[in-house]
Amino acid sequence: MIEDKNPQRTSIAQLGEFGLIDHLTKNFEINQPSTLKGIGDDAAVLDFKEKKVLVSTDLLIEGVHFDLAYMPLKHLGYKAVVVNVSDICAMNAKPTQITVSVAVSNRFPLEALDELFAGITHAAREYNVDVIGGDTTSSQKGLIISITAIGEA
Repeated sequence: MIEDKNPQRTSIAQLGEFGLIDHLTKNFEINQPSTLKGIGDDAAVLDFKEKKVLVSTDLLIEGVHFDLAYMPLKHLGYKAVVVNVSDICAMNAKPTQITVSVAVSNRFPLEALDELFAGITHAAREYNVDVIGGDTTSSQKGLIISITAIGEA
């Protein structure tokens, strides 16, 4: 197999913030009955009826929590979800939703974020959690990922 020496590199600036959000979130599905409104508005709307709600957040910073020389972006996306989902499970609760926030420098093309979000999507499907929102912003250097997991008991 011949390796492509010049893979496609789409600048994130070409999409703009809302175009990037639409692009990165197009594969997320809503499966939880407690999710009334997910991505696409100012805030998500959840209805847990009479259940207790658990919330856990983790921040992963390049150079502190991971090194991209050793961690493929798809694996990083998967790991970012799983470390949060496991916190909800550790409390004997059922994870139901997550939010995903990323700060990314201009050294990352769109295709790199596609890989990261492929891992996030895979983990969300595997653990049956809805991705209901988050945030995107720029970073001076490197990659920062924040996942908030929500669950019910």
